[in-house]
Amino acid sequence: KRALEIAASGGHNLLMVGPPGAGKTMLARALPSIMPPLNLKEAIEITSIYSAAGLTDENNWLIRTRPFRSPHQSASPASIIGGGTNPRPGEISLAHRGVLFLDELPEFRKDVLEALRQPLEDGTVVVSRAKTSLTFPARFSLVASMNPCPCGYFQDPEVECRCLAHEILRYQKKISGPLLDRIDIQINVPRIKIEELLKKQNPATSQPIRERVTRAKQIQSERFKNLKIYTNGEMSSSQCDELIKMELKAEDLLKNMLNKSFISARGYYRILKLAQTIADLEESEIVKSNHIAEAVQYRVRERE
Repeated sequence: KRALEIAASGGHNLLMVGPPGAGKTMLARALPSIMPPLNLKEAIEITSIYSAAGLTDENNWLIRTRPFRSPHQSASPASIIGGGTNPRPGEISLAHRGVLFLDELPEFRKDVLEALRQPLEDGTVVVSRAKTSLTFPARFSLVASMNPCPCGYFQDPEVECRCLAHEILRYQKKISGPLLDRIDIQINVPRIKIEELLKKQNPATSQPIRERVTRAKQIQSERFKNLKIYTNGEMSSSQCDELIKMELKAEDLLKNMLNKSFISARGYYRILKLAQTIADLEESEIVKSNHIAEAVQYRVRERE
């Protein structure tokens, strides 16, 4: 829930890894309920895309809710990225300013997954044809889920994994390093024991989380009032250097962690953006060492 709150606040990408039935899909589908309402400019952007795709009507002339798109694993590159004989927006554009949920990520075609890399970086996708070239907006939050292995129970403390070592390696290698490098938050989602499920507790609601997310987004709106971006996740590296203020202890901690781990230059700036979102949730004007520590924890998923 904490990871979802951070992802919703800063427009960050999220990967959940866990066994079948752990609740990954349920968590992903709950994400729009904690995202802040659309402003008028965002609503017009989304409506323009849906109009180009022929998905609006007289009774729905302005889209007022954030999109949640969940294409099937068998979807073609044109349906995900956009294109066709008469180029149309794909799922990544229909998810603009909302969520693109890819359930069972390794089951998608490799060319589809690799085609996501450029839109995740630039927030746009260019569809080129012999006679024309079209640019569609594609500023979405990628939320993906996957099992740790083909049977789903690798490293599960209670259910024995039936997969061979080379099967697990081949399955996990379906997600390339460059694509993983563009996913800010990578978390393990363990199965909840039946005793925990049967406990009678006060049901949690999305409202208090949404209020915290909305406050964080208001801080970002003030930060980016003179720029054409809305969230921390959209910042470029130069904007990170200019706008993110860190205490000296936080800088030293980040440098120390980077020296001891294999994190790319892109990963460095994605950690900075993630830490800034955590600071915004705490309404802190500067990024502190505890914000950096939490960001690194989400960025570098534990692998035993």
